[in-house]
Amino acid sequence: MKKVLFAASEAVPFIKTGGLADVVGSLPKCFNKEEFDVRVILPKYACIGEQWKSKMVYKTHFYMDLAWRNQYVGIFELEHDGVLFYFIDNEYYFNGAKPYGDTKWDIEKFTFFSKAVLSSLPVIGFQPDIIHCHDWQTGLIPVYMKERFREGEFFWNMKSIMTIHNLKFQGIWDIKTVKDFTGLPAYYFTPDKLESYKDANLLKGGIVYADYVTTVSDTYAEEIKTPFYGEGLDGLMCARANCLKGIVNGIDYNEYNPKTDSFIPFKYNERTFRKEKCKNKKALQEELGLEVNDKTFMLGIVSRLTDQKGLDLVQCVIEEICQDGLQFVILGTGETKYENMFRHYDWKYNNKVSANIYYSDPMSHKIYAACDAFLMPSLFEPCGLSQLMSLRYGTVPIVRETGGLKDTVIPYNEYESSGTGFSFANYNAHEMLNAIRYAEKIYYDNKREWNKLIDRGMTQDYSWNSSARKYEELYYQL
Repeated sequence: MKKVLFAASEAVPFIKTGGLADVVGSLPKCFNKEEFDVRVILPKYACIGEQWKSKMVYKTHFYMDLAWRNQYVGIFELEHDGVLFYFIDNEYYFNGAKPYGDTKWDIEKFTFFSKAVLSSLPVIGFQPDIIHCHDWQTGLIPVYMKERFREGEFFWNMKSIMTIHNLKFQGIWDIKTVKDFTGLPAYYFTPDKLESYKDANLLKGGIVYADYVTTVSDTYAEEIKTPFYGEGLDGLMCARANCLKGIVNGIDYNEYNPKTDSFIPFKYNERTFRKEKCKNKKALQEELGLEVNDKTFMLGIVSRLTDQKGLDLVQCVIEEICQDGLQFVILGTGETKYENMFRHYDWKYNNKVSANIYYSDPMSHKIYAACDAFLMPSLFEPCGLSQLMSLRYGTVPIVRETGGLKDTVIPYNEYESSGTGFSFANYNAHEMLNAIRYAEKIYYDNKREWNKLIDRGMTQDYSWNSSARKYEELYYQL
């Protein structure tokens, strides 16, 4: 039996700031239990909900050297959905209102976490074959495995995988400070190891020292080898190309299921959506104060409101979008300029635009179920989950061809009657507008073709089970 430990800074249902938490919380329970023993280790943040902390069981504690410091390491455990979760306890590092904050403090905090993960394994009696590390917060684990822990017999045959969820975030600080935090000798802070443009880079360390590197879509794995998407590490990604693989994330098909979703008023499936889906649209129109008409084309966005999400393209042509015969529903928070833009158009076109500048999981489900199309014009998108959710709910995605969006949305071809959504290639506002208007045209003029698009989208399998099989193959290779 292969033993695997997931090391990460967040996981649902305990703590979540983004898609990383969905991956770490959902993927482990999808592995074949007869062949894989997959466990997860996380920080025990003070901001984890009391309903979870009260269920954690104290396991043990010890003290660990961290450079010149001697730090307490507590270990708690909790079984959830058949997966054993370990929690590293240290109130000095994890006693904040949020899991992340100041970059310098985060780097020290996750330096502690990375070393504590390895130090705790002999203590808890779990000897994984593979430690699967996620994002820069765990980038030092492969480094410490090869440096501080390589002489211990316990670690001799242990392998590491580094998964990049978003290359934009790398854990960068000055070398002097990071040397002090980590206790690593100067030997490790050279351009072929942790040094990057005269600073220390934790993610780079993980990529250099890991036995294998993955990212969250095939296209993104290729994109990050180029200067535009490579965030300064494109040369390294090219150098590691022989052990770099893209595996598309999945979504939880139990949580996101229009047949059983408790958040939506009218349930439906691939056979009943023609009659039932439009009822969700009318319910949402009533709730948001939009004109109630189930024939009106409804376009949705559920997103962080940032440049990365392509919202500057929306900003360029939103006036033109609002002139069309559609309704536009937005949910999310982010940069002030985008929040205010959507608020303005909500005020200006109150019966057509609904700007919901907050985040609500129930509201996101209602939007997926009610909308006809879902817009994701991202500048870059390592994987993306919203397009998978929209496909699941029979809401046709309109996406830019980048990263996971390109890998998961098949462009509509009216001559072959194929595809699952609409796409545009260049980062251009009017290309996006053309894709939206093409979708509108098919919706209004050829409803039969539109329903076929929905049919094909709803039958795609982007569950975690599919992703898990690909990870299983990789684990066997190591």
